[in-house]
Amino acid sequence: MSRGLKNCNPGNIRQSKSRYKGEVRPSRDPAFKQFESLAWGYRAIFMLLHTYRTRHNLRTLAEMIARWAPPTENRTDAYIRAVARSTGIAPDEPLDTLDRKTMEPIAAAISRVENGIPADRREVERGWELFEKP
Repeated sequence: MSRGLKNCNPGNIRQSKSRYKGEVRPSRDPAFKQFESLAWGYRAIFMLLHTYRTRHNLRTLAEMIARWAPPTENRTDAYIRAVARSTGIAPDEPLDTLDRKTMEPIAAAISRVENGIPADRREVERGWELFEKP
């Protein structure tokens, strides 16, 4: 099982000062966050991507993935191509991070790139439902 799935962190979100609902604290992983369930991990993906849009003015898939998976640590161009191919969303297409039909496939594609296996779509859907709750 991949590290991301063991941590219920399908996006492999790194440790930071940011705190998320459903986060296990303290994390037993020194580098990556842990969540109570995969659904909470998917919610964190949705939250972080929405933050990229609202706080950092990142509007496109390419801009968001470049921040998510920077070239210093990843093959960012290949990551962007994989997510674009999987979702059918062009890299330079503006995203509505509050649109479920747009964001669920993106989170699933990120999970696949990060963990090497298809996302459990039910968990992605549960994550969106947690994201929608205030």
